[in-house]
Amino acid sequence: VDFDEFLVGIRGDPAPVRKKIIHKAFMKFDKNGDGAITADDLKGVYDCSMHPKVISGALTEDDVFVDFLKSFGDKNHDGKITRQEWDDYYAAVSSNIDKDDHFIL
Repeated sequence: VDFDEFLVGIRGDPAPVRKKIIHKAFMKFDKNGDGAITADDLKGVYDCSMHPKVISGALTEDDVFVDFLKSFGDKNHDGKITRQEWDDYYAAVSSNIDKDDHFIL
């Protein structure tokens, strides 16, 4: 059990006000409404063309997108963030922030 899992276990699910924000954010990124956030959904939001590893040729833009998605908890490494993966990631984020006002920022 890592620290985030421990905090989620102790604090439980995010408060309803936080869940609402988490859901709204997911819906904003899930452009086609298929229930998953993909690199295609993020193309207009996250531009990785100037990423140092893309510039150096070490990674492609798609590789950087996949790495970016992994940072949101892409547990099965399929290049998609499901609603459950998104909720799990933000439950951990939420457990590390004491005040709702700070979380909503």
